Amino acid sequence: MSNNARLPDYDLADVTDVTAPAQLRALASPLRDAILELLLERAATVSELATALDRPKSTVAHHVSVLVDAQLLKVVRTRRVRAIEERFYGRTARIFRVGTVSPADGGGATPYCTNNLVTAAAESAPAHQADQLSSIVRHVRIPQEQAREFWARVLELANDYAQLPRGGDVVYGFAAGLYPTDYPALPEAESAAD
Repeated sequence: MSNNARLPDYDLADVTDVTAPAQLRALASPLRDAILELLLERAATVSELATALDRPKSTVAHHVSVLVDAQLLKVVRTRRVRAIEERFYGRTARIFRVGTVSPADGGGATPYCTNNLVTAAAESAPAHQADQLSSIVRHVRIPQEQAREFWARVLELANDYAQLPRGGDVVYGFAAGLYPTDYPALPEAESAAD
């Protein structure tokens, strides 16, 4: 694949808002998350996913079915192998933006969100122990709109990262987070005229 080819190798939406309970349940599984992550590179069959994940084909087929039912995966192409039609699955969007969930009783909507930084922390622990972890944390007092604009730039960077040409022997993780804190801030500086 050339450096200019856009990953993955099939058409999909850039962003899809996920709010349906079945979609949220589907996203809550670490194995299904791994399947979705692998499919950012290219479409794959259940057999290819099972090999990559070192899981039984039947297990992976079940999880792929859950993701298809939740409209997070779809068949993007097929291929005839002997008498069997092989299905290649792909994501329905590059980014699944988790929205809000309305309670069944009709009450107010509540945010639903998994903490991807917890996953990244667990994945990065061996790299930290081996002194191979690059990370940074900064705290800045900014208006909410500026935080939204900055996050849009981070999402663009994450998409650029996902498009890097594949090679090497190691899969590198990239994590980013933006969150409000109770971190202390200096008071406004007094003007020089005072």
